[in-house]
Amino acid sequence: MPEPAARLYLVSPPIRDAEAFAPRLAAACAAGDVAAVLLRLEPAGARALVNRIKALAPAAQAQGAAVLIEAPGAEDVVGAAVRGGADGVHAGGDAAALPGLRERLKEGRILGAGGLRSKHDAMTAGEAGVDYVMFGEPRPDGSSAPLESLADRAAWWAEIFETPCVACAPSVEAVARLAGTGAEFVALGDAVWSHPDGPAAAVKAALERLTTKEIAR
Repeated sequence: MPEPAARLYLVSPPIRDAEAFAPRLAAACAAGDVAAVLLRLEPAGARALVNRIKALAPAAQAQGAAVLIEAPGAEDVVGAAVRGGADGVHAGGDAAALPGLRERLKEGRILGAGGLRSKHDAMTAGEAGVDYVMFGEPRPDGSSAPLESLADRAAWWAEIFETPCVACAPSVEAVARLAGTGAEFVALGDAVWSHPDGPAAAVKAALERLTTKEIAR
């Protein structure tokens, strides 16, 4: 079977009820090769965040996926991620916070950067020592950048910079187009969790499109 041109990265919906989401996460990660999962946690106190991470992370990690945490408004997202057993933190839209997060995330833990609305933002994140940059996350109003614009941004980054990039696909059908840019990872969010046949079917369909023979350039 051809080697994947990129690996799959899953982005969760905002999570409040971890126990309800855990079976869906486990089904998605068991369906095939998932490189990483971003758990987007709704605002909560430190203890609640840690408990949510502990309830969810093992389902992904048991299948070999790294678990990243995004928790807007949390006083200490790094502390919650470490205590909960996550593999790292995803920071969205606050470039000024990246150097401090990088300093605290030691021992091989991952720091990712998203919310990058310009090439300058992406280069600033790269200079801060992040482990990946993410392009194409839905805007606050739920809209997304045009697919070709996103593909151009991912191709620009992949050609010039060594730091890996994640391109967020708006649909399973868009996965091959973004993998063809040279991006190391292609992310899927709602397209997985709202798939009519369930998360596992969405992951399997996405992985089929990540093989080199499927890439549309």
